[in-house]
Amino acid sequence: MSTILITGGHSGIGLAAATELSARKVDLILAGRSPARMQAVADELRAAHDVSVTTLALDLSSLASVREAARQLSVTKLDALLCNAGGRFDGDVTFSPDGYETTFATNCLGHFLLVELLLPHLAENGRVVYTASGTHDPDTMDGRMVGAAAEPDAVALATNDKALSAGKRYSTSKLCTVMYAYELHRRLRKAGSTVSSIAYDPGSVPGTGFLRGMPRPVRIFSTTRAMNWVSRRLGVTVSDIAFSGASLATLATGPEYADASGTYFQAQEGQLSAVRSAKLSYDEHRAAKLWDDSRHLVHLTPDEEPAQLR
Repeated sequence: MSTILITGGHSGIGLAAATELSARKVDLILAGRSPARMQAVADELRAAHDVSVTTLALDLSSLASVREAARQLSVTKLDALLCNAGGRFDGDVTFSPDGYETTFATNCLGHFLLVELLLPHLAENGRVVYTASGTHDPDTMDGRMVGAAAEPDAVALATNDKALSAGKRYSTSKLCTVMYAYELHRRLRKAGSTVSSIAYDPGSVPGTGFLRGMPRPVRIFSTTRAMNWVSRRLGVTVSDIAFSGASLATLATGPEYADASGTYFQAQEGQLSAVRSAKLSYDEHRAAKLWDDSRHLVHLTPDEEPAQLR
C-alpha cells in the first residue's frame, strides 16, 4: 500500500486530494499547523476508507518546525510528497521566526527544506508535486489580476527589500515554486534518480485559503455564479475544489503521469492538461541561483542535503 505525505491536507484543495487518495486506499500523513483540525480529518478518513491516516505537526514558516517534522516522520518510505500548503498574507508585512518575509518563508523556504530533508524517504519512482498557481505568469490574466511576479531573487524576497505588495509577494512565491519544481527535476535526472518532480496549478478555486485574508464581501462574492461567469469572461483559469483536489491526487498516483517529471499541469473547467508556464520559469540560470540561495537561507548542512541535489 502506498503512503503519501501532504501538507495542508486538512482543508481546501488539500482536503479534497486527501479524500480522493484515501478512497483509492492510499495511506496518508497529513502535515500542518492545526493538530485538532488534522486529527478530525484523519479520524473521518480512517473511518470512511479503512486506511492509515496519521498527522504530523508542521509550521512551514518555521525552519525549526520543518526540521522537527522531518525528525518525527514515522515512516521510512514515501511514494509521494505533496507540497500543497501555502497562503497569501495581506496587511502589513510580517516576518517568520527566522526573520524572513512570511509569504516567501511559508510558500517557498518551508517546502524547499522539507523536500531536501525527506527526499531520502521517497521510494524509487516516487513523486514530488508542488501546488503552484497560474498567478505566477504575468502574461496571463491570472497573473495580471494578482500583481505581476517580481524577480525570483530568494535573498530579496526573504528580506522584502523591494517592498512588494501582498499580491506580488504571492505571485512571485508561486513563480519560485514552479522554478523549484523544474530545478529539482534537472538535479534528479542529472543524478540518475527516477523520482519525479511536477508543478501543478489547481486553478482559481473559490473558498480556498488564497482568499482567507481578503475582505468578507470579496470572499462571499467569489463563491457566486456571477463571479464564476466574470472570471471566465476575463480569461481567469477557473476550477472547483473537487476536481482540483482529485487532479492533485491523480498527479501523485496515476500511472499515466509516471513520466511527467519537469512538467507543469493546470486544472481548468474539468480538464487537467500539461501547459507552458511563465517564460521566466524556464530560465535555468535563475533557477539554479534560486536553489543555491535557498540552501543558504535555510542553513542547510552537508548531512541534511541528499547527494543527488548537491
